[in-house]
Order: sequence, then structure tokens, then C-alpha cells
Amino acid sequence: MSLSLLRTTALRRTVFTASNLGGAAVRAKHTLPDLPYDYAALEPAISGKIMELHHKNHHQTYVNGLNDAEAKYAEALHAGNVQAQVALQPALKFHGGGHVNHSLFWENLTPKSQGGGDPPSGKLAAEIQSVWGGYDGLKKSFNTALAGIQGSGWAWLVKDAQTGALSIVTKPNQDPVVGGQVPLLGIDAWEHAYYLQYQNRKAEYFGAIWDVVNWKAAEKRFGA
Repeated sequence: MSLSLLRTTALRRTVFTASNLGGAAVRAKHTLPDLPYDYAALEPAISGKIMELHHKNHHQTYVNGLNDAEAKYAEALHAGNVQAQVALQPALKFHGGGHVNHSLFWENLTPKSQGGGDPPSGKLAAEIQSVWGGYDGLKKSFNTALAGIQGSGWAWLVKDAQTGALSIVTKPNQDPVVGGQVPLLGIDAWEHAYYLQYQNRKAEYFGAIWDVVNWKAAEKRFGA
């Protein structure tokens, strides 16, 4: 799923038709995206069991929660219930962010047999060189940012939409990258992403995941 397609599917708004004047609404529901690889394809970096639970259980929960929140929001909007609309904002942010973040995350990964772990190339590699002195410098800074997350969250390599400058940012919980930043590469620091395999040794997970990072996906987003 491309970043542009993701934006139109994962962030689509409720669509009303003329029949809405009579109280009915047509709303397209979000669905769990298929993975382009088998659950066990990322082993040994990430176990097949973790991938299955992470995708089928956790991501599906965010999809379900987003659909439920959007349905309730549509009802509140139609009824003119502003208080209910405001009260639903946290659920929309959490479940919507969870769906967006994970949809990008699956694209960030690929088996070693398909280029997983290969270093970045082209213009993105040149920009990484100028900012962090090379790929190793980026990974060190990225892992430091991941280790600094208290509780649950994400670390992202982002591009400034105006200047094209790269930076690393962290987001708590399921807060998505929005505004003037374009997400290029994200790593999930929630315990459900690693604990079954790495337990409390999350630094090992942060080190191992680079073996299956799909830089081709990040390069496409960088050039978009």
C-alpha cells in the first residue's frame, strides 16, 4: 500500500449522500491490510508468532475501534451533538493512529531474501550521510530515541514536507505523524511488538529489526 493510497484509505472521512437528508449515511469501513510476506518470513529478527498476533490481533483491534468510533462520530455529527463529537476525538486519534502507524510499519519490513536489511541508497542515503554521518550513525540515533520512549510509542524517521530535511521524532501511544512531517520509516516500541520473543530485552529487538528494514519503501516515500 503506497503512502498516498494509505492516506485515502486509512484517513478517509465519513461520506454522506443525498439520502443523508433523511437520516441515512454511507460510510466505507476500514479493513486490515494483507501482509506482502508470510508471518514467519522475518525470522529470526521477528518471530512468526509475534507477527501473527501483532497483525491479526492488535492491528485488527485498531481497525475495529476506528470503524466503531467513526460510526459513532457520524451519528453525533448528524444529530448535531457537539459534545459527543468532542468526546470521540481521543478514540479516533488512538485507533486511527494505530491503523495508520501499523499499515506503514508492515511496509517498512521485508524478508532478508527480498532486500530486508539492505542499507538505504540514492538521495535518501546521501541525506542520511549529511545529517548523521552515515547509516550506522542513523541507527545509533534512532535506537537511542527508541530507548528513550517511556511506556508505549513509536520512533520515526521523517521528512519535512517543506524543506525536505530529515529528523527523528518519537510519538507516544499511537499518535501518528501529522502536519508538516512525512513519515518515512517507523519502528514500533510497544511491548506487543517484541515481548513474546525478547521479553524485557527490548534493546535486542531494536538492534535486530534493522535486519529486516525495507529501505526501498522509505526511499519511495522520500521521493514522493
